[in-house]
Amino acid sequence: MAKETKKTENQQEDTNEIYGDMLESIFSHVPLTDLVPASHVSKAWNRAVFSSLRHFNKVKPWLMVHTQRKRPPHVKTTLAYDPRSRVWIEIRQPPVGHVSELRSSHSTLLYMLSPTRLSFSSDPLNLTWHHVDVPLSWRTDPIVAAAGDCIVLAGGACDFEDDPLAVEIYNLRNRTWERCENMPAILKDSAAATWLSVAASRSKIYVSEKYSGLTYSFDPETKTWRGPYNLRPDPNMFFSTIAFSDDNRLILVGLTGVPESVSSVKVWEVKGESLEELREIGEMPEEVVEKLKGNKSCEVSSVTVTSAGDTLYIHNNSNPEEIAVCEIVEDGVCEWSSLKNVLVNDETQVMDRLVFTSSRVSMADLQRALTRENTTFAVKHI
Repeated sequence: MAKETKKTENQQEDTNEIYGDMLESIFSHVPLTDLVPASHVSKAWNRAVFSSLRHFNKVKPWLMVHTQRKRPPHVKTTLAYDPRSRVWIEIRQPPVGHVSELRSSHSTLLYMLSPTRLSFSSDPLNLTWHHVDVPLSWRTDPIVAAAGDCIVLAGGACDFEDDPLAVEIYNLRNRTWERCENMPAILKDSAAATWLSVAASRSKIYVSEKYSGLTYSFDPETKTWRGPYNLRPDPNMFFSTIAFSDDNRLILVGLTGVPESVSSVKVWEVKGESLEELREIGEMPEEVVEKLKGNKSCEVSSVTVTSAGDTLYIHNNSNPEEIAVCEIVEDGVCEWSSLKNVLVNDETQVMDRLVFTSSRVSMADLQRALTRENTTFAVKHI
């Protein structure tokens, strides 16, 4: 009888193990937002959810497309693309309140700057906004970057009395502004977000002239600049932009040829103390380049890159209907795809601003969001 009982228990364990595998496989096809409530059904479901995320279909960085209505009341909306589930998700949350034009200098930071207030958000889902007094110098188009416990504002001054190269840091710990060493004098004519690409890690900020490749680094700890560095590995490059991948690897994306006829879009990994080691790790396929141009065969004079983890999202600034996706896999090899920007239509381009960010959204981030009042997620069936 004991043997029969033991056999029955083993059979039950085998049945549960098979059922667990089946459940994990099912969860691999479920949008991440729906896995949060599923993980609370039972301990078995919780284990299956997280096992599925580890072994079947891992979490990938989300692309966030924010719109802000140009006319009052300047309503802001956010749609997120989850590449793991290949779905667009509308994020509904209470309004932030209009401060000024919504912007993003680099991949994870949203901000609005007015003559009276700086508002910014850097958490993965932009659930929390901070509102602080403006810096000493008024600016219209500054570089704004988050690094460690600091928000850095550099350049962009519009008043003749203000130094166009001035740099100020807002310390999140003591909530004060500090003056720093000015930007390098050679950047005087390009010291604005319009002309400079920005990449930020926890310890450093890099700024690079989009049309020359002239690059400098800024250390918020010492409040000093270093450089210049030359990020022009291809003499035929006419535009470039920089970003960080997940392991603090500096990435350069460059366009070669001319805006009317782009020859290639290439990706380089940048290494070395003086950024002297540039290794080409990928080139965008021709069919994806054509999609960036759009149905009207628009020129590609500039692109914006948003990055999180090892995923780069690249769009044509003059025609953001299609977004190129570059995933840096093992050995630094790039895998390419593209997706339709569902927020772009004739009305959107006239009525709304579009701002792109990217972030690593975890189950914990979604759990926190769902406990907030008036915050919901809705999968968009396109």
